[in-house]
Amino acid sequence: MLVQDAHRLRAVGDWTLPHYARLREAVAKIHEAESVDLQQLGELDTSGAALLVDLLGPETVRDIGQWAPNLPTERQALLEAVANATRTPPFAPPSPRSNPLAALAGLGQVVEQLAKQQLKLVAFIGLTLSTLLATLVTPWRWRVTSLVAHVQQSGLNAIPIVALLTFLVGAVVAFLGATVLRDFGATIYTVNLVTYSFLREFGVLLAAILLAGRTASAFTAQIGSMKANEELDALRAQGLNPIELLVLPRVLAMMISLPILTLIGMLSGMLGGALVCAFALDITPTQFLTILQRDIPLRHFLVGMSKAPLFAFLVAVIGCLEGFKASASAQSVGEHTTSSVVQSIFMVILLDALAALFFMEMGW
Repeated sequence: MLVQDAHRLRAVGDWTLPHYARLREAVAKIHEAESVDLQQLGELDTSGAALLVDLLGPETVRDIGQWAPNLPTERQALLEAVANATRTPPFAPPSPRSNPLAALAGLGQVVEQLAKQQLKLVAFIGLTLSTLLATLVTPWRWRVTSLVAHVQQSGLNAIPIVALLTFLVGAVVAFLGATVLRDFGATIYTVNLVTYSFLREFGVLLAAILLAGRTASAFTAQIGSMKANEELDALRAQGLNPIELLVLPRVLAMMISLPILTLIGMLSGMLGGALVCAFALDITPTQFLTILQRDIPLRHFLVGMSKAPLFAFLVAVIGCLEGFKASASAQSVGEHTTSSVVQSIFMVILLDALAALFFMEMGW
């Protein structure tokens, strides 16, 4: 309770939760005091400390060691902790939206974040490659079982969706090509359009984008959940390397799976185009295969297949890195899972565009 005598205000008795209602009424009547005598204070818990902070003010309570030096240390610490918890951050007025400097500063922050993100990616790629080189010379450290399991999850289980999607895209490309080429009397070149597009671009690009959305997100969620459950700390405590144990099998599995899926995507896309040619353009499958064998050089197939391991490596590394960056919360795991999908698709499309320019300049 609070006792007001002729000289000063005194806190008497227990300031605990059972007495909170009565104490709150007494504090409300006093409003704010410059100092309170705490010599006769009984028991004190968080609720009582909050009332004393309301009565004296956070700034006064933070200096309790000066004006109440005889108070036990644990009670001083409790009052200071409650006072610090009730500290309100200074109000920062929002910057005007029309301020060009504020917009430029925001753009600079975004660019800085992107630069830091790319530096982390480059560093993680270097760490992965160094661990891979160290593991290749020690066969007893290979994780063959984990590698086979990830090949099945990321490769074999993705065959139906990759085949279906590329088949439908091949049919659409053939329809669009026939619509345009019909005006020039050159519908026979629909075969060249479909084969060129799927051998060089669509086969590997669609497979990589599907794996970026399907597998990279799974890698991030798996590793992020392990970090949230402190399983990564347990692996390190046992002397195991998380990069060797978790990252390398996933990266190698993607580098094995994506070329296979790329080949399946190429075949499925050309099959969809061949069916459209057969039913809509009166180009028989025999004619389609003859034109494919006669007019389409092998280098276009090699160009498409050469991009598959690079795309697979980047997608897997980005998915694993975002998993390691997640914190111990479900929200963080979800945010980094989304980030891994966006980054993977962006990097795949960017590298595909750069590769297309390079091969065009080289005449390949």
